[in-house]
Amino acid sequence: MDLLPSDEQLEIISAASNFFESRMPIENIRRRIDEPNSVDIDIWREGAELGLTTLGLPEEHGGSGRGLDDEVLLFATLGQHLATGPFLATTLGARIAAHCDDTELVAKISDGHALVGLAQLRDDGAVSPDGFKGTFDLIDAAGAGHLLIISDDGAALVEATEFSDVTALESIDPGIRLATATVTAGRILHWASASADPIRTRALLLSAAGLAGVAQAAADMATQHATTRVQFGRPIGVHQAVKHACTDMAVRADAARSQVYFAAAALQAARRDSDFQVLAARITSSRAAIDNCAANIQIQGGMGYTYEHNAHLFLKRAHFLSHLVAEPTTALAEFLEQGAPQ
Repeated sequence: MDLLPSDEQLEIISAASNFFESRMPIENIRRRIDEPNSVDIDIWREGAELGLTTLGLPEEHGGSGRGLDDEVLLFATLGQHLATGPFLATTLGARIAAHCDDTELVAKISDGHALVGLAQLRDDGAVSPDGFKGTFDLIDAAGAGHLLIISDDGAALVEATEFSDVTALESIDPGIRLATATVTAGRILHWASASADPIRTRALLLSAAGLAGVAQAAADMATQHATTRVQFGRPIGVHQAVKHACTDMAVRADAARSQVYFAAAALQAARRDSDFQVLAARITSSRAAIDNCAANIQIQGGMGYTYEHNAHLFLKRAHFLSHLVAEPTTALAEFLEQGAPQ
């Protein structure tokens, strides 16, 4: 099994990286910190037209028809550049709309005129094909016409108007918009069962890919600083304490990336241990991202602890992604229940 990206996949990564660097630079997170939406809608539409939200959607539904491994590479690139906007919910929402033959909604998502936010259920409700209720955390829902709800049994697309009395919350990540709302009896627009399309598993994998990208970015940032920051006439990277820390970061990032790639291959091939591999990817990537981002701040020295430095933005994104779709303790418990693959 070859886990290295092909030349064509490298071109996808390069095109996505160029777009994020030129149209969604990290500096935009600070520029838009007081805006209701984390991403400029015109820039979002540019990205949608490039196929960033429909990369894995079948061609008959207007997507690029690429494999899950390509989507994983894209989401790792998203994490590496701290791209803002509801990429995860919109990507998966397009799959549900296509599954339910809602061609109009798929077309709007494809051209960037429809955004899908994420509604994450707390512990006091329920979601089924017949409806939903409970208290939800709304993630990047500002400006979204629909929201994605993910449960163990399936995933639902609902209209944003089903959520009234929305209360904005302060997010740990300034590149993410967070709110909350309670629904007593909500209606489902589209439903996809877990057996028809494992949306929750895909969401865990794509979030793991984003975490792997964050882990790699933190490792790269620390290594660059260690080789260019000179003290007493020598780069700080010559000191063992710094050198070993950077090495540990590189190992963690590589382990996370490799596990994510393998999990994507396992899920795409419908292996019996695919759920186990995806959970392993999520756990490994989460730990790698958080540990690497914390180490990066320390290696950056005094500047690394300031608001003006980007290091804290990566740590905050790592913490946010580690709680997306499934809490870290939930993912670990499910992983242990799976047992070692036979």
